[in-house]
This record gives sequence, C-alpha cells and structure tokens, in this order.
Amino acid sequence: MTRPLIGVTTSSRSGWRVFPFINLNLWLTGGRGLRWGARRPADLDKVDGIVIGGGDDISPELYGTEVLTTARLDPARDALEHGLAREALIRNIPVLGICRGAQMLNVAAGGSLHQNAWQVHPTSRPVKTVLPKRMVEVQANARLALIAGTEPMRVNALHSQAVDRLGDGFRVAARDTGGMVQAIERVEDPFALGVQWHPEYLVYARRQRAIFRALVTAARARAQHRLQTPDVTRDALTTG
Repeated sequence: MTRPLIGVTTSSRSGWRVFPFINLNLWLTGGRGLRWGARRPADLDKVDGIVIGGGDDISPELYGTEVLTTARLDPARDALEHGLAREALIRNIPVLGICRGAQMLNVAAGGSLHQNAWQVHPTSRPVKTVLPKRMVEVQANARLALIAGTEPMRVNALHSQAVDRLGDGFRVAARDTGGMVQAIERVEDPFALGVQWHPEYLVYARRQRAIFRALVTAARARAQHRLQTPDVTRDALTTG
C-alpha cells in the first residue's frame, strides 16, 4: 500500500534537527514526510496530511491581541502556517499540530492563546528540557484517549504559550496537573489533533507513536475518499 505523503512545517533555524525525528515517526507508522518551511515550497495539493511543527511563539496579532510579553517571533512562518492550517481545515486535510503547531491549529480555527501560560496557571511548573517531565491527564471522552490510552502520561512540554479560547469545532483532549490545556482535537472530520508536547522525540514510546499513526491513518482515509475519524477510531480500537 502506498505510504501517505505528509507535509511537515519546520523552523528555518531548527528544522534540520527536528524534521528527521518527525519523518522517522511517520515512516514507522506507515507514512512519509516532506519538509516545508517559510523558504521552502508548500503545496497542499501534493500531500495527504500535514504536521505543523514546534518552534517560536505565535504572534498575538493573529488572534487580535497586541504583544504583552517578550517573545521571539517568526512572521514569515506565522503567515505560512496560519494559511496552511486554515486551508487544511477547509479542504478536509488531516493535521497534527506539535507544540507551536497545536496553538496554530487553535488560532486558525478562531481561538486564542494565553501569551504567558505560567501566569494563568501558576501551579503548572515550567519545564526546560526535552526529557519527559510534565504529567498530562487525557480526557476520558477524547479521541486521544482511544489513540494513546487514558492513563496519565509523562511528556516533554516546553512551551510558554497555551490555548485560551478554543477554536471552532475543537475540544480539550488533555490537561496537565495544573489545569493547563495540553492537547486539543477536532470533534469531526477533518481529523485534527494538537499536542503541546513533542512526541517526535519520544519515538521509543508506543503511546507517542500512536499519535503519528492516527495522522497517517486519517491521511490514508482521505486519499481513499473515506471519512477520517471513523478510520482513526477503528484503528485505535484494533491496535490499542
């Protein structure tokens, strides 16, 4: 069976390091990646799904707010990924958002962000390592619970922004022990999941690989003109 092709957006600074990890996860779960970026071609007509990767903070201007905190921004990448995320949702293309990518998914769907998540959630401890140090609790009614299980998971979340108002069609899929949103998902097609952590670096963990498998399953369903979320659910129940 042909491997679904997944476009992967990355930072111009760190993409060379991040893309191989994402592509490895896609390959292990039946897909293949194509690296995109602000200085690289990005064509939704050529792919079956997309990954919006991690990186710098998102400009508050995208969700109608002025910059209130010090942040490193990348306007060119913001414009690229905001456009891709909006078009993907309109065109029924499945999306996985990682860290910044989860936030971009929410913003593209009309949601907003907390610019300084630690002020809003003071009991959520900041983490500055790619090692899995943050405990996340998956919502029992979320599709993520079918994909990765309901047991609490320890993840590597390093972000400073976090989801505030949910975008249209999304629901919370996981929170950390301080109540901060750590994952969001679309209720219906197209399949779209955003996680605030970095599953690409946890390739050894079956539950983290399952996140990439869900995207690949959704991408294959779209390529074969089937509904995505039922296929993701069936696959999760079969392999979980």
